[in-house]
Amino acid sequence: MCIVAIAWQLFDELPLVLLSNRDEFLQRPTEPLHQWADKPVYAGRDKQSGGTWLGIHQEQYGNFYEQNGRWAAVLNFRDGVQASNDERSRGALVTDFLTSTLSPMDFARQISLQDYAGFNLIIGDAAQAVIVNNRGHAPTALHSGLHVFSNGQPEEEWFKTEKLRGRLRQEVLPLIVENSAPEYWQEAAFAVMSDKTPAPENKLPETGVAKQIERALSSIYIEPIALLSMDATVPTYGTRTQSILTLNQSPSPIDAEPILRAQLQSREYE
Repeated sequence: MCIVAIAWQLFDELPLVLLSNRDEFLQRPTEPLHQWADKPVYAGRDKQSGGTWLGIHQEQYGNFYEQNGRWAAVLNFRDGVQASNDERSRGALVTDFLTSTLSPMDFARQISLQDYAGFNLIIGDAAQAVIVNNRGHAPTALHSGLHVFSNGQPEEEWFKTEKLRGRLRQEVLPLIVENSAPEYWQEAAFAVMSDKTPAPENKLPETGVAKQIERALSSIYIEPIALLSMDATVPTYGTRTQSILTLNQSPSPIDAEPILRAQLQSREYE
């Protein structure tokens, strides 16, 4: 299911701050964050389909790593429509963009939307960020600001997206304004992303799933639950990965342009 928050072009030294929770079935095989051997990608990996939910372009040359500023994240779209066996993995959208040379907008416009189950895709580089889905939301460039996306339409105000937006504005963004060094604000960010508060009954979205399940999925962080049978005792689903991705403006030689470098870190839960 998942949730992603993006502070886009709000801070000179950190033009991108992306926070992500990946919610997934506990039995789905997953590799933690690493440099891929077969693609210029730095990300965790879904071993079942071969794709990823969040990553950056990075290529290894011996002991050196080369980046080009490309980053991407994908979320499932929850509307009660079941994925079919002949649809491509949504994780391939992330790797396809990271290994492409198209601009974010050009890439979003050429996606064969019908080839995938429902998704929200956010892709970007140092200059542009774009969101697109295959549920009627055309490719749209993100304006400077704080954006929070989950499993509905980007403009929908779900309890979890609005709660995350409010907590970030109050507890995390002011810390970055004071000091953009990771050690100053990232623990506060992980704490906010670990909020387990469920939505009240009157603020649950209508997505085609049972209210009991909808409530269990309504918090920012989803504790392990028995998703397919809420009466079962063995957990099957929950938040498995929390990640922070930034583009950092680093010092450069005299008279040279500032260097932007991506940094991605994750915490894994089983």
